[in-house]
Amino acid sequence: MSHTALIPSHRKPRRNASKTALRAGVAGGVLSTIAVAGAAGPAQAEPVTQTIEMPTITAGLSTSVAASAEATQQVALDLETQAHEDAAATTAAKAAKKAKAEAVRKAEAKKKAEAAAKAKAEAAERASRSTERTTLATTSGSSSSGSSSSSTVSSSATGSAASVVSFVQMQIGDAYVSGGTGPNSWDCSGLVQAAFRTVGVDLPRVSQGQSTAGTQVSLSSLQPGDILYWGSAGSAYHVGVYVGGGQFVGAQNSSTGVVQKSLDYDPPSGAVRVL
Repeated sequence: MSHTALIPSHRKPRRNASKTALRAGVAGGVLSTIAVAGAAGPAQAEPVTQTIEMPTITAGLSTSVAASAEATQQVALDLETQAHEDAAATTAAKAAKKAKAEAVRKAEAKKKAEAAAKAKAEAAERASRSTERTTLATTSGSSSSGSSSSSTVSSSATGSAASVVSFVQMQIGDAYVSGGTGPNSWDCSGLVQAAFRTVGVDLPRVSQGQSTAGTQVSLSSLQPGDILYWGSAGSAYHVGVYVGGGQFVGAQNSSTGVVQKSLDYDPPSGAVRVL
């Protein structure tokens, strides 16, 4: 027996082979688990909790909000004012249109009234003129029957001469207007020219030409339808028509108009006979 047989060996005892294998298997499993976890992705980190501090409303923001509200209110006020103005303009336009229509209506009514009054006045004037002509015709007839010479003159007032006399007597009462040629206003030569035109005789327009348009006759042998003139032949300043009975018809002046007067009222200078 060796002298060292009972002395414990200072070396570590040899591990058992089975334990070594077991440990190797455990280690391999752990390593496999780590490898699988690494391949699957990184390990999830623990959630981090962080406190976020919210900003507080400052005085500047309050001012902006107030300004925005004021601007909105001003826009609303402007819209309301515009609406009122538009309504007022529409009302004014309607009132103006109505006033215009009323003015037109009144003007038309006034025009109609004036036309009616004028027509009435003309009717009254025609009636008065008709009465005056009837009176003049009666007077002329009486004068003709009272004188043999006048009776002879009246009996010769036939045909064209009678038409001329009738025309000028129908215009008695019309106005005198310089240059007038009818139908309601005349000057002296315009009336004589129109009277002879009714029987197809075209006389010169002015007194000078009419005073030489026919045969000169003496005032003592006048016949109805003769043209009387005042002034000298060729330069007469006034003309009229002898209607018989010592009377003539002429457009005298603006004061008297067309009248029938005695030859004594304004004795003529001479006469011409056209018919």
